[in-house]
Amino acid sequence: MKSKAIILFSGGLDSSTTLALAKSKGLECHALTFAYGQRHEVETRHARRAAKVLGAASHRIVPVPFPSEGSALTSRKKKIPKNRALSRMAGEIPITYVPARNTVFLAL
Repeated sequence: MKSKAIILFSGGLDSSTTLALAKSKGLECHALTFAYGQRHEVETRHARRAAKVLGAASHRIVPVPFPSEGSALTSRKKKIPKNRALSRMAGEIPITYVPARNTVFLAL
């Protein structure tokens, strides 16, 4: 019987690499993506495609409600900053930060 792995899967570089490494170790990989109200819904479309291309045994997209007011990533009322100088970004928590997002994902 093949060992199994659940991969928290955004479809980005880190989670795609994790899925590929787990598969290379002979694990049966199941991708899990959370739809948490992020403004860039393209993320879940990319995750769906990447999971298929990388050969995940299954892929589920699970809706998880996050408060929309806390971050520009989940609130349509806040503007996502673009083209800022590195000096302006140093030492500040970005407005796109979603508090405890990854902690919640791991707990789920």
